[in-house]
Amino acid sequence: SSKTFWTTTGMFPQELIIGFPKCVKISKVAIQCYLVRTLRIERSTSKDPVGFEKCIEKDLQHREGQLQMEEFPLPEFQATYLRFIIKSAFDHFVSVHRVMAEGT
Repeated sequence: SSKTFWTTTGMFPQELIIGFPKCVKISKVAIQCYLVRTLRIERSTSKDPVGFEKCIEKDLQHREGQLQMEEFPLPEFQATYLRFIIKSAFDHFVSVHRVMAEGT
């Protein structure tokens, strides 16, 4: 829902794990967030959310009063779980408003 969001508890790092029913091919991941400074995305192809490997780590641009929208193309990428780690922020609290994964 565009009216809901996930917020951090004020300490970093914070993480959010998204699971798929089976291992899927992902071509792009996008995130809509607020006040995130450094974001890391990891993946796991296991049946359980273990054995994560780093895929992307990026410093996001601060947009005062606006949501950050970041897209990450991921060619030939497979995952059962995605872990989003917010390593640092521009404030004590941040929010994640939407996470999208495109693929098959």
